[in-house]
Amino acid sequence: MNRPNSLGNAKDTASSAPSKHGSQPGKLKANSLGLWDVVFMAVATSAPITVMSGNVPFSVGFGVGTGTPATYIWATVILSIFAVAYVTMARYVTSTAAFYGFISRGLGRVVGLGTGYMVTFGYIVFEASIIGIFSYFAHLAFHDQLGVDIHWAVFAVIALVLIGALTYFEISFAAKILTLLLATEIGILAVMAFGVLFHGGGPDGLMPETLNPVNAFGPNGLQFAAPGLAMFIAFWSWTGFESTVMYGEESKNPKKIIPIATMIAVTGVGVFYTFVSWMSVAGNGAAGAIALAQSANPLDMFFHPTDVFVGHGWVLVMEWLMMSGSFACAMAFHNAASRYMYSLGREGVLPSALGKTHKKHGSPYIASFFQTGFAILWVLGFWFFNKDPYLDLFIVLAVLGTFSLLIVQTITMAAVFNYFRNHHPEEKAWRTKVAPILGGLGMLGVVILMCLNLDTAAGPAASSLLFKLIPYIAAGLFILGAGQALYLRKTNPLKYETIGHVVLADDGHGPVLDEEDPEPSTPIDLKLIRELELENASGRLGLDDELELELAKELELEKEQP
Repeated sequence: MNRPNSLGNAKDTASSAPSKHGSQPGKLKANSLGLWDVVFMAVATSAPITVMSGNVPFSVGFGVGTGTPATYIWATVILSIFAVAYVTMARYVTSTAAFYGFISRGLGRVVGLGTGYMVTFGYIVFEASIIGIFSYFAHLAFHDQLGVDIHWAVFAVIALVLIGALTYFEISFAAKILTLLLATEIGILAVMAFGVLFHGGGPDGLMPETLNPVNAFGPNGLQFAAPGLAMFIAFWSWTGFESTVMYGEESKNPKKIIPIATMIAVTGVGVFYTFVSWMSVAGNGAAGAIALAQSANPLDMFFHPTDVFVGHGWVLVMEWLMMSGSFACAMAFHNAASRYMYSLGREGVLPSALGKTHKKHGSPYIASFFQTGFAILWVLGFWFFNKDPYLDLFIVLAVLGTFSLLIVQTITMAAVFNYFRNHHPEEKAWRTKVAPILGGLGMLGVVILMCLNLDTAAGPAASSLLFKLIPYIAAGLFILGAGQALYLRKTNPLKYETIGHVVLADDGHGPVLDEEDPEPSTPIDLKLIRELELENASGRLGLDDELELELAKELELEKEQP
């Protein structure tokens, strides 16, 4: 009897009989999210109020001055091209693994698992990073408005425990909370921006010249220009938009709404960022914007025009919404991190317990518990070494996560291009050839800018040991994942085949092993796969012997039924 070289050869045999195990193990709750749920979940990871109040002053004060809004125009264009290629792939692959799954199909399982470890770790540290700036905002609001001085670590741990409790339930519950919090933070930024617009701007008027794309590369009021730093900061502001694809298995009609949600999350956020950054500069005037951005309290770049054009009461509201907005961002990254761990767990790459879901809520609750634990450990570590929640916890971990994520995004474009060289020739060349090349070159440029400006972006934290280890951590994660894949290819071909290839079946049967390009996807019980692994590893049965035995048992059961 000829033995199959991979599970793909035995696929039809295994799937022709109904599974005796019933529903698929580790299945996320399907049809829980609509279009706008997915949009808000993704935009929440970008944290508009945190991005605008934290990144814009940095770019204005030390990047390209009043030309900062133009950097957001460039980022919007490049990321929109990236998104065209990204969502084209998403139309054929629906998996909570997102980048990991795309790269595994386009460039192979070895590169896929290496980048899978990188992106998973990136999302894991992002939650702790955002909790750092949340704690900073919380301490500021409680101290300034209530006169209460509470240590930042207390705010951090309470927030992480609360996020862990909220994400225990089904994803639609988290989506409702994030939608509410996101609406409030977008609302307060819009109040400031339209207040400036309706009053015709500050001392220098509306300053439309700030939108000239050429100004993204000049000093514009600064003594020296740092366009690389400014452009990196602009792209940093979109971190998390790609998480739309992660929610495909929990969405209604994912093949349709995930591409739409992704384009809205990219272009819609880009237009909003450009408008708000423009109005923050115009509201303060050229000299005033730079002076406030370089001051001891750069948040005044947003507080001042809000106070002048809208009213002081709105400044007080803005302080609280900065806190709630960063909380929403941390919660969104918690969801992303737990779903990546879940994806690797259900494939058996990480401990299989991480691949379990709650029987009632369909949430990856075990992975979620682990993510809460990891985030708390990060916070306690920074607290133990007496680090600052903003300058150290937020900055260092955000740079670490962004470093890994931008590299993976660049590799994803190469994977998309390579995938469509062999699949779906009916797709337009713009989506499968031109967009991946342009998007990949654009992202590569951002990675180069990131590497050249890491020290400046980190500020005082650049001297820390953890910061200096960032490139080595990213490289180590890739080597660890790629090495594990090579080991599995030699010792456990069955598990190797599952790397990055478990997707949502087109027929709605839940997670299945997708052998490159199913037509349509055929359900294969993941629990059965793990049982076969154990049998095969014990040496008692060969793979195709076990498959035939399983099929025979199922046929016997069918004969016994009336």
